[in-house]
Amino acid sequence: MLKVCGGLQPPPFFHNSPQRIRHEPRDPSESQRSSDARNRLAFGSMTATTQDLTPVANTIRGLAMDAVQKANSGHPGMPMGMAEVAAVLWTEFLRWSPEEPEWAGRDRFVLSGGHGSMLLYSLLHLADYPVSLDDLKNFRQLHSKTPGHPEYGDTVGVETTTGPLGQGFANAVGMAIAAKMAVARTGTDLVGSRVFVTVGDGDLMEGISYESAAMAGHLGLDNLVCLWDDNHITIEGHTDLATSENMQMRFESQGWSVLHCDGHNAEEIRTALGKATSGSTQPTLICCKTTIGKGSPNKADSHDVHGAPLGGDEIKLTKQALGMPEEDFYVDERAREAFRAAKAQNEAERQQWHRDLQAWQSANPEPAKLWQAIQNREVPSDLLAQLTAAAGDKSAATRALSGAVIQKAAELMPSLVSGSADLDGSCKTRIKADGSFLKDNLTGRTMHYGIREHAMGAVMNGISLFGGFLPAGSTFLVFADYMRTPMRLASLMKISCAFVFTHDSLMVGEDGPTHQPVEHLATLRAIPNMHVFRPADGPETAAAWTHALTRKDGPVLLSLTRQGLPVLPHAEGFSSQDAMKGGYTLVDAADAKATIVATGAEVSLAVEAAKLLTAEGIATRVVSMPCLELFQQQEKAYTSSVLGNAAVFSLEMGRPEWWCQLTGRFDRCIGQTSFGASAPGKHLSEHFGFTPAAVMARVKAAL
Repeated sequence: MLKVCGGLQPPPFFHNSPQRIRHEPRDPSESQRSSDARNRLAFGSMTATTQDLTPVANTIRGLAMDAVQKANSGHPGMPMGMAEVAAVLWTEFLRWSPEEPEWAGRDRFVLSGGHGSMLLYSLLHLADYPVSLDDLKNFRQLHSKTPGHPEYGDTVGVETTTGPLGQGFANAVGMAIAAKMAVARTGTDLVGSRVFVTVGDGDLMEGISYESAAMAGHLGLDNLVCLWDDNHITIEGHTDLATSENMQMRFESQGWSVLHCDGHNAEEIRTALGKATSGSTQPTLICCKTTIGKGSPNKADSHDVHGAPLGGDEIKLTKQALGMPEEDFYVDERAREAFRAAKAQNEAERQQWHRDLQAWQSANPEPAKLWQAIQNREVPSDLLAQLTAAAGDKSAATRALSGAVIQKAAELMPSLVSGSADLDGSCKTRIKADGSFLKDNLTGRTMHYGIREHAMGAVMNGISLFGGFLPAGSTFLVFADYMRTPMRLASLMKISCAFVFTHDSLMVGEDGPTHQPVEHLATLRAIPNMHVFRPADGPETAAAWTHALTRKDGPVLLSLTRQGLPVLPHAEGFSSQDAMKGGYTLVDAADAKATIVATGAEVSLAVEAAKLLTAEGIATRVVSMPCLELFQQQEKAYTSSVLGNAAVFSLEMGRPEWWCQLTGRFDRCIGQTSFGASAPGKHLSEHFGFTPAAVMARVKAAL
C-alpha cells in the first residue's frame, strides 16, 4: 500500500518558475503536440500504463549478476534490489535520448551509490546508448566503458562521477538548482529539467546528504526526486549495527515531502513517482522498501550480496527462481521492446522540444540570446583586459581585488553564479547586481550555502554538470579539507568550477593555528588536474579569474589574502597575459646568483629580500609564480628563461616540500613546516622568519 506523508499541493511541477512562454502553433497538430509536451513536463509520466515490467527487472538482475561474476569483482545486490524501481522510472517517467545524449530538455538521472554501477550500465544498454553487451562483459576492465563506478566523460549517458557516498545526492541538488536558475533566467520551462537520484543507506549516513538535503528543502526544489533503496543493509551487515535514525522524520524536518512504496511492486512505484512529479511543492523522498539481492535464494537480504559476486551455483539457482534461462548476459526480448517503446516516445518528445525551442527563440530573441550565452559560457574576447581594469592598480588584499573582479566578470559572463559558505563579508564573492538565489527569487546569482562547505563543493559540481552555469564558491583556505572530495571529483571529471579560498596563510593572525593554513596549498596542488592560482596583485588576480572563467578541462582554485598587499614593481611592457603563463620574471638581475620564486603575499617579501641580497653583492632575481600547474605546461624554452641559470629558491608561507621540483634542494625551499600561533600578523612574520632579513639569511646560508 502506498503511504503518503507530508502535504502535497496541486500547483504544477515548476510552480516557482515563470510559465513557459507560448507561441502561435503552425498547425493544429503542432498545437496538440506542444500541449502534450507541456503536460509531460508538468505531470511526469509519459503514459498511463500497467505494463508488466518483470522481464525488464529480471534482465537487469541477470546482467548485474553475470557482469560481476565475470569480473570477479563488484556489487550485484543494489542493481538486483532496485531493478523494478529503475524499470518503472526509465520506461515510464524519465526523459532521455541516445540520439542526443546531452539534449538540454532531458531529465537528469544520478546513481549516487556508484558501487551499483551495473544498474546504470544495464539501463544504458537497454536504452540503446553506446554500451554494448561486450561492454557489459568487459565490466571493471582496463579502458572499458563500464568502470567499477560510473565516470563522467568515460561512458555516454553518465551524468556525474559517483563513488564516494553522498556526492551524487549533493550533485543532484546542484543540478536541480541549476534547472531552476535556467527557467527563471529565461522565462521558459523548456530549458528546465527534473532530477532523479537513487541513494542507499550509505549515502544517507554520510554527513553531506544532511547538508545538501537541508539546502534542497529550504529552496523548495520541487524538481528533485530522491529514490531511497531502503534495504537496511551495508557492507558490514544490517544498518541497526550503526544507526536507528528515522529517515522520514529527518527529511520532513528539512522541508521534504516523503512517500513510501514497495520497491518491488511496479504499481506502487508508478503511483509514488506520479505523485512526486505532479503536485509536490517540495523535493520528494520516495522510500522504496527493497530486498538487496532480490531473487537470490540464499543471499537475498544479506550483506553477503552487497559487494561480492554471487558465485556460479547461486547465480544458477537465482535464474531458476526468477524463471530465466541460464544463458550468460541474457536479455529478454520483452525488455528490449519496453525500452524501444520508451525510446520512441522520448524521441518524439525530443523532436517536439526542438520545434518548441525554435519557435520560442524566434518569438523571444533577447531571452534566447541570454540562454545561448549561458549554454556556451560565453565571454568577450577582451575578458582579461576588462578584468585587469576592474582590479585596478591600487594596493589591497587579493580577496578585495577578487571581489571587484567578480562584479565585472558577472556583468560580462551571464553563466557565472557565485556564493560562499556563510562568509561573504570575508570572502567577497557576492554578485551584487543580481541579488540572492532564494526560493522566491530564482533569478538571483548569489548562492547562500550556509555553513556547509562539503555540500557547497558537491552542489557546485552539480550546477556545473547541469550545463551552462559556471559556479564559484568560497570559504577560508583552512576549511578546504571539508570540501576536498568534491574538489577531487571536479578535477577527475574535468568540469569547470571556481573554488575560492581566502585567509590563505599565517597572516590570519590572532585567530591562531586552527585558522592558519599550513599544509593546504601543498595538498591541493597534489590533486591531479587542479589548477591552484595564488595571485599577488590586481593584474594577477584578473589573470586568475580569466583562467577560472575560460578553462574548459577542469577546475581552478584561487588562494587569496586577508591582508593588504603592495603594488608589485612590474617592468615596462608587463601584461596580465604574463601571469596567464603561470609564472614570469618580475625582477631581473644581470649575472644573478640566486632566483627567488614566490607566490601570493610572499612575492612582495621576495622583492624586498632580493634588494637586500643585491646590496650585499648577491644579485638576485624574483619570479612570481601564481600558478605552478600552468607554468609547467609552458614550453621548455620559456620555463628555462624564467627560472634562469642561478640557484633557485622558493618562498611560500606553507609546506615547502612541493617546491623541491623547482629548487632541487630542500634547504632552498623557504616555507612553514609547523603549525602557526595566535598573534598579530606582524609578530608572526617575525617569529617564523618571514621578513626580508630572515629570507636573505636563508638564501645566503644555502648558497
